[in-house]
Amino acid sequence: MMHLFYNPHIQGDSFKLEEQESKHAIRVLRLVRGDRVILVDGGGGWYEAVITEDHPKRCRLKIETEKQGYQALSYKLHLAVAPTKNLDRFEWFLEKATEIGISEITPLICKRSERRQIKIERLEKILVSAMKQSLKAYKPKLNEPMAMEEFLNTERPGTLGIAHCYPLKRLSVKDLDHSGNYTLMVGPEGDFTEEEVSLALQSGYAPFHLGSSRLRTETAAIYITNAISLHHL
Repeated sequence: MMHLFYNPHIQGDSFKLEEQESKHAIRVLRLVRGDRVILVDGGGGWYEAVITEDHPKRCRLKIETEKQGYQALSYKLHLAVAPTKNLDRFEWFLEKATEIGISEITPLICKRSERRQIKIERLEKILVSAMKQSLKAYKPKLNEPMAMEEFLNTERPGTLGIAHCYPLKRLSVKDLDHSGNYTLMVGPEGDFTEEEVSLALQSGYAPFHLGSSRLRTETAAIYITNAISLHHL
């Protein structure tokens, strides 16, 4: 089994793991000099390396091969999702979306949001863990929480969409313009307000639905992530 370690600052042909990662490699995984590991930088860099010093505080590696753009997605998906009141469910979404494939995530603060503050540091750790577990070289970009009005005021390229449950004319997610570059919004448990939907439509966002079932926020976000992924297989 090949073990994977993450560091965003990998350069040259040698590398020293940080103390916490060194301890994990040597004390927990029982790796020794000569064992082979994988390094990823979260930006598409995939490095095969061998341990040259098996010290629990300064595990040193020699990088033998390097690949850039490793298993890059053929599309860009930016989901703006209202954080759930039960943060475990939002964390579950982050984990699974990373495993499936997503480029960028913005926690979206709406009028009906039940949670308005989150700790980005904790969520970043979940993204890193999911990236490593699924053997990916890309870590999704996680933005600071942003109010919906502010989010809409930023010009974004590609296909724009807002998922909502109002009885208005809406596309199916599979009928969106598949440009390869998506910015899609998912609201809180109580849905976006009608005013918010109207504002999004005025900003060029196409309304779409996810079928006849009423889905939880995190389920809707994963539904979208998977639908876009399957379209680009």
